[in-house]
Amino acid sequence: MKDYLIKAYAFDGTVRIYTAVTTDLVAHAQQIHDLWPTSAAALGRLLTVSVIMGAMYANEQELTIRVEGDGPIGSMVATTTTRGQVRGYVENPHVFLQYNSGKLNVGQSVGNGFIHVTKDLKIRDMFTSSSEIQTGEIAEDFAYYFTASEQIPSAVGLGVLVNDDNKILSSGGFILQVMPGCKSETIDKIEDLIKNLTPVSEMIKKGFTPEDIMNEISGNSYQHLETLDLNYYCTCSREKFEKGLISLGKEQLEEIITDDKKVETVCHFCNSRYQFDEEDLKKLMKEIK
Repeated sequence: MKDYLIKAYAFDGTVRIYTAVTTDLVAHAQQIHDLWPTSAAALGRLLTVSVIMGAMYANEQELTIRVEGDGPIGSMVATTTTRGQVRGYVENPHVFLQYNSGKLNVGQSVGNGFIHVTKDLKIRDMFTSSSEIQTGEIAEDFAYYFTASEQIPSAVGLGVLVNDDNKILSSGGFILQVMPGCKSETIDKIEDLIKNLTPVSEMIKKGFTPEDIMNEISGNSYQHLETLDLNYYCTCSREKFEKGLISLGKEQLEEIITDDKKVETVCHFCNSRYQFDEEDLKKLMKEIK
């Protein structure tokens, strides 16, 4: 099954729901970052919630989400567009912590700290809103973020299943948001549905599509709005790193040429490497005014 999400209204248009399968893009992130199981689960959940949040916006807007905890996993970053493209990285990719039950202990790995969401609306300014990490399990933390920072009562479900051989078995999630005018009895029904919901990663492992997950959450009644393909996509390029080197200035570039004769730059998001030899660096020097 390819990765995609669907947007829908449910409960007579008083609830907005997004459901997504992200198995392939999380598997790609696991491979390029050499993620150990708990790091893979944590970053996979962040990538999933980020790409769903990106789908809430329009045009060429972008979101950058930072989870800055004090656990062994360190900080995590994800950047997403409105077109279903997401990329991210984790400070420490080699974390493998479990509960006594054998379940991956994402909460302890993330620790305490803050979530920061920066919205680049492609207008004059960027906007950043923050909230405190509640459990470190990511889903609960973003449910709290929506309520505390955006005043939107929300339910968030995220899951990543990692096999014994460190392969991603399934990944996906949902975000449900209550809109103004939603009746209290509808909220009670939603709470019952979610309380009895099979974990989203288990549903996807069984072959559930985003539509199937939507049916489970909405009580088999929803109004489909849009389908959006999802993928892990990095925007790095040699040209961008050239601009970064030029921004260092003549003095620092001269120092690199004298001391090292070359430089290698590495993209945090996809681990692509770009080599610049002495001749390349001298050409960049000429472009500095």
